[in-house]
Amino acid sequence: MSEEGLRASVERMRGRGLGAEAIRVFEHYYRQLEEGALGTIPEDSIEPLGEIRALGEMDVSDEAARHALSLTAVIKLNGGLGTSMGMNGAKSALEVKDGLTFLDVIAQQVLGLRERWSVDVPLVMMNSFRTSEETLKILAAYPTLPVDGIPLEFLQNAEPKLCVETLRPIDWPEDPELEWCPPGHGDVFVALSTSGVLDALIAKGIRFAFISNSDNLGATCDPDVAAWMVDHDLPYVAEVCERTPSDRKGGHLAVRKSDGRLVLRDLAMVAGGDERHFQDITRHSTFHANNLWINLDVLRDRLRASGGVLGLPIIVNRKTVDPTRRDSPEVIQIESGMGTAIEVFEGSEALLVPRTRFRPVKTTNDLLLTRSDFFGFDEGHHILAARPGREPFVDLSDAYRLVPDFEARFPQGVPSMCRCTSLRVPGDVTFGADVTCVGDVVVEGVERVPDGAVLTGER
Repeated sequence: MSEEGLRASVERMRGRGLGAEAIRVFEHYYRQLEEGALGTIPEDSIEPLGEIRALGEMDVSDEAARHALSLTAVIKLNGGLGTSMGMNGAKSALEVKDGLTFLDVIAQQVLGLRERWSVDVPLVMMNSFRTSEETLKILAAYPTLPVDGIPLEFLQNAEPKLCVETLRPIDWPEDPELEWCPPGHGDVFVALSTSGVLDALIAKGIRFAFISNSDNLGATCDPDVAAWMVDHDLPYVAEVCERTPSDRKGGHLAVRKSDGRLVLRDLAMVAGGDERHFQDITRHSTFHANNLWINLDVLRDRLRASGGVLGLPIIVNRKTVDPTRRDSPEVIQIESGMGTAIEVFEGSEALLVPRTRFRPVKTTNDLLLTRSDFFGFDEGHHILAARPGREPFVDLSDAYRLVPDFEARFPQGVPSMCRCTSLRVPGDVTFGADVTCVGDVVVEGVERVPDGAVLTGER
């Protein structure tokens, strides 16, 4: 049954015009899936990461920084639709701060980097078939952003969603595009190659790339890390941050006992019974920030030698064919994570970076804090906290989970959070204009917070 499913899947991919490398990668993972692969990493097969170098230990001259940036490109993963937040278009098109979208902030960060260092650092977006048009429309407001000879985008590959029972491609006549999914952000390496962008970057003298998610506003191209890559000719560097109790479910790096290679273990890769070890923040004290740096020459050589199949660990993702409808048929999406590539490249390194390089917006809790006055921008559009120390904890009820509902409950903007340590809203409350939160705030027992209110305790 599954052999028939593979054949049907490949035919569908060819019909869509997907290239031979993308199909080979899909076949590689499909055969693992039919053999029952789970992609787990048992705790007894790894050792904790141990001591690693910290970003703050680096001392880089302006000359070295400028030279390194001249060899570096910025690649942003931008295929997400934000469906978990109730969005249908590109998540990066969401207004996130001071009337700017994620894309506006990214563009201004790169332009600010160029102005500061007098180097034309290229920006390249990895879009999906659902985000490309909207993304390019927003970025068109920055006519100096494209670098001659380097495309502003390349498209993530696509693959069929598979019926759980038969492993055949799912049919969904209501919206045929929902029959397709991206193969996870591990596809960035294959798509970069098959699109021709990898060769274009190398032809322009670019040797390294900084890759991060478009919804992480803290993930900027740091010249100190670029200089470290250049100075030591490193193949791959993964950024990690110190783990706190709220990061217990975040993926972490470890050392594989069998060969001493660094590996990434995400929550979906935890073997049964190992959950307590995975969440032990004293044993595994850092988490993977999903910011990585890669040597493009090494990547191209490895892809050529393997026919495009890097062999990243498989991720078996079970979802519904229509992510907005829980009653639609369950499907399997075969995916891989880009961070797992750390085990592929010999000599890979981990780098401890400050929490300021991890500012993602995954929920409306994150969105409230990012939009608030707790965060601001410097001249280069780096996002900065208003005060040192831990950022306020935000816990909004399900009434705020989707962006349209969130917007409706903050029609005049979000509260001031500069003096707030936590904000909990267990019910359904609409906030007026110019509300200020101070200390630990719980809002309940009211339907609306009036304009100008100062919240200092339970209401």
